[in-house]
Amino acid sequence: MSELIISTVQTKKDLMQFIKLPWKIYKNDPYWVPHLLMDRKKMFDKNKNPFFKHAEAEFYLAKRNNEVIGRIAAIKNDLHNKEHNDKAGFFGFFECENNQETANKLFDSVKEWLQMKGFDSLRGPANPSSNDEYGLLVDGFEDSPRLLMPYNPEYYITLIENYKFKKAKDLYAYKLENKKVLASGKLRRVQEIAKQRSGIKIRELDMKNFNRELANFKDVYNKTWEPNWGFVPMTDEEIDAMAKDLKSIIEPSIVLFGEINNKIIGFALVLLDYNQIFKEMNGRLFPFGFIKLMTQKKKIKWSRIIVLGVLPEYQKKGLDSVFYWEIVNRAHDIGIDLGEASWVLEDNEMMKRGAEVMNGELYKTYRIYEKEI
Repeated sequence: MSELIISTVQTKKDLMQFIKLPWKIYKNDPYWVPHLLMDRKKMFDKNKNPFFKHAEAEFYLAKRNNEVIGRIAAIKNDLHNKEHNDKAGFFGFFECENNQETANKLFDSVKEWLQMKGFDSLRGPANPSSNDEYGLLVDGFEDSPRLLMPYNPEYYITLIENYKFKKAKDLYAYKLENKKVLASGKLRRVQEIAKQRSGIKIRELDMKNFNRELANFKDVYNKTWEPNWGFVPMTDEEIDAMAKDLKSIIEPSIVLFGEINNKIIGFALVLLDYNQIFKEMNGRLFPFGFIKLMTQKKKIKWSRIIVLGVLPEYQKKGLDSVFYWEIVNRAHDIGIDLGEASWVLEDNEMMKRGAEVMNGELYKTYRIYEKEI
């Protein structure tokens, strides 16, 4: 067998090999959803992606016989380290043939880079952070991922665990079905009582005043998520970039703000599962993908609850139940009766209870791994 070579991404050609490797890895996988190539190019552009204003990364390729057979990124996220006062580095964008030697060499490259930067632990996968695609799928392989959720072959579990990574935290995804949610008498009662006691009003996103709504989102987002394990605050520039990417696919009737006495106290970011369309586009928006995006929207049957946050001082008052009730009913009005609530930390008892009250089914599990280096 010829020599295995690990090299860093240096040229545009290298970067395209890095980006396009998944098309080889998942060639015969019916559940994989290709990323849009234009989005991947933008994500890895260190001059354009605002993530790299507070982070560094090195991208690696594994080659044998001049053929790319694996990839990985070593990631130094200064905002994470500042927030948690630790020395944790990350690996991300891991793709690999089913070969332990190849995986080990890729992980060795990340470990050595992070050690040179002064880190003492390695965590991942983070693509590139907890605000993006996060975790390794470890349960629920017979289904395509929902929008902005990761997907991987099952053998990645073995490759990672054989490198002596240990579980750091599991992330849950719950399947919600309209009829099962609305059949929950407890949810109906709790949300009615919460509405009466709080006077909360739920309204949809006002697309005509998008910039003002974005400012509202910024004001609430980091405050609602700060207590969570692994939380990394999003900068204004990162939120602006995310909003720009998502604006064209937002369905405003299911992006909701909650107000009490004219003060925004929470929000829910729910998106249609455009992965059902992206799957057919094979990574290309043009020339015909854009048409599919616009004309096949009615085929979408799923939504994903990406974020549901209530300001800390308004938590434990049942207000999350009001959001869930509104989401399910409003989604039904536009023909969406299946939803995924993801991701939920395994030890977030409040969110887990909320999913159970909605008769949600825990149907996928993602894992964050960690290793001392």
